[in-house]
Amino acid sequence: MSRLVRASAALVLTGALVVPSAPAASASVPMNPGDGADFTLTILHANDPESQLLSASGQEGFGGAARFTALLDRLREAEDGGAGAGEDEAGERGVVTVNAGDMYLPGPEFAASREEGAPFYDALAADHADYDAVSMGNHEFDFGPDVYADFLEQLGGDTAVVAANVDVSAEPRLAALADEGRIAPSTVLEVSGHEVGVVGALYPALDTITSPRDVVVDDLVAPVQAEVDRLTGEGVDKVILVSHLQGIAYEERLARELTGVDVIVAGGGHEVMAGPGDALVPGDEVTAHPETGAPLTYPLVATNPEGVGVPIVTAGSNYKYVGRLVVNFDGGDLVSVSDRSGPVRVSGTGEDAVEPHPEVESQVTAPVSEYVAGLAETEVATSEVDLNGVQNPGVRTQETNLGNLVADALLDTGVRNAEEYGVPAPQVGIQNGGGIRNASVIPAGPLTALDTYSIAPFANQVAVVPDLPRSQVKELLERGVAAAPAASGAFMQVAGVNFAYDPERAAQVVDGEGSVTTPGERVRSAILHDGTVIVEDGEVVDGDPVTVVTNDFSARGGDMYPFRGADFTVVGATYQGALERLLTGTLGGRVTEAAYPEGGSGRIVVGERATVPGGDGGGTPTDPPTGGPTDGPTAPDGVPGPDPTDPQPTDGPGGDGSGRPGGNADGSLPRTGGALLGLVAAAVVAVGAGGAALYLGRRREGAAGADSPGSDS
Repeated sequence: MSRLVRASAALVLTGALVVPSAPAASASVPMNPGDGADFTLTILHANDPESQLLSASGQEGFGGAARFTALLDRLREAEDGGAGAGEDEAGERGVVTVNAGDMYLPGPEFAASREEGAPFYDALAADHADYDAVSMGNHEFDFGPDVYADFLEQLGGDTAVVAANVDVSAEPRLAALADEGRIAPSTVLEVSGHEVGVVGALYPALDTITSPRDVVVDDLVAPVQAEVDRLTGEGVDKVILVSHLQGIAYEERLARELTGVDVIVAGGGHEVMAGPGDALVPGDEVTAHPETGAPLTYPLVATNPEGVGVPIVTAGSNYKYVGRLVVNFDGGDLVSVSDRSGPVRVSGTGEDAVEPHPEVESQVTAPVSEYVAGLAETEVATSEVDLNGVQNPGVRTQETNLGNLVADALLDTGVRNAEEYGVPAPQVGIQNGGGIRNASVIPAGPLTALDTYSIAPFANQVAVVPDLPRSQVKELLERGVAAAPAASGAFMQVAGVNFAYDPERAAQVVDGEGSVTTPGERVRSAILHDGTVIVEDGEVVDGDPVTVVTNDFSARGGDMYPFRGADFTVVGATYQGALERLLTGTLGGRVTEAAYPEGGSGRIVVGERATVPGGDGGGTPTDPPTGGPTDGPTAPDGVPGPDPTDPQPTDGPGGDGSGRPGGNADGSLPRTGGALLGLVAAAVVAVGAGGAALYLGRRREGAAGADSPGSDS
């Protein structure tokens, strides 16, 4: 590798971790000059469907796999025939269809596919979409490589999975698919007599945000450029890069480093790009550029090292849009982008309504709807208090009662299952705020099985990390508050420990390997719930090591938590299963206001002194946590956590993939009636409107042993 290429690769990998510092290129950057177009290519694209098979979350009149597929078919036919073509477009034309990854996401709709004997519904939906090529996404590995292999084995054989910087050879099932040509660095499509190359790229730091096991992801520039050069050397003069890099700013930086790439289709960031005349799904807004703050027009254009403009596009998420990029070529040179390019919303109402695809409706929508409706009817507990899962301000900025509940669930399961798995009983529970996903206030009243999936949708396993030095426990606490007062998926919710921190002091800094390069000075005081002081006046108090329970995503170093490869043991439950078990078993079906008061119980406070714990931090495996139905000391008073006046939609590696703060436009907190009831409504409507489900085997495993395959997100 040359020094130039090596330096470029390092630059782009760094760019995947920070906002780029170079100014964004505007749409006025010229494409290659030319005398006119001799071929027009329409790229229909999507990204991040994330198992939103029924409808867009909280927007049941929009999205959904059946409507998306019908719209995709309609656009493909229209573009192939030249309907609405502009004067700058050529008579000779073609269409390609791609998806930039995150084809599924753990949650209630995905769970329908994990029932015994059920098909992989996301694969059925993708098969009907008839993609020419798809990129890998991070969520494809949330349950590990074998579940991804399940998906690909049920996906139609004509769809290529492209990933130039990914090596799957150490994973037998994925390696077999690569040997069959189903997974490859690129694919070449024959489009109206023209060869179009499609190259894939995946986020290099994949193992910090999901569970790829022995899948190896390389840096970006060198392998991608090598594959592009190979294609162009073989005479392929039109090249599309389909990438999943967690944020369009990273694709923008990559575009400035590559030559020979004509178009980049991005995924992972969920950005909405649009022009003034493009109709958006109600509630959506055009995303601001992460550096300039300007609205992201469609397309964003970056300039490559040869001075050529490269259009970059993405299309929101959750089946809400089909992106339509119409590009005109003169020979192998891209000379212009048609003005009619832009997102096309997937609507079930109004003038642009589309009727659902009948086969997707019967094979996917109906059975998944019935499954989800069943979850919504299964009551697991009653809460005396509103439970706050809002992201910002909320679980990503401060202690909340729902955060405490989820952390208690980890500690409860860790203690309960420790003997069976041969590990010490944990004393501290840590849950990253980014893994709490309902992004709303759940009103006091019944809690259902569907609520637990909404709160804890990922495949994360409960993991016990034995005997950590107290100094390392302080490092973990420092990581949790390093971004404060800004919102961060790494902000932790805790059980079994109370601590105080000062956001004005120096924040911890870690490197890409999770090693602490700058020790934090924010954590001032920490007390275990048995009364043991482990940090006082900012200094670690000598003493016995501490056993921590967390999710295996965090234990692997996700969100840059400095576990540094410490041994951990998965103890037989997902964090969703642990939450359901806490609710139904340990808490006896009751979430009391005494145990989980609004605003939290003082486990995390801003200041110099931690509040004195009011109990034992979780009890024995057969006792409720402190303040539960049979164990009710009053919660200690504490200073509430920070309430940022300038919330930032940060969503660093490992959080979760959304990147958007919680809260409504009027400043009020969103309530579960939006996203969750929208999901249930979509399920009920689909079941009532139509069609017998092809399959529904509602055989739910007991929550105590809910051990879904794989882990993390």
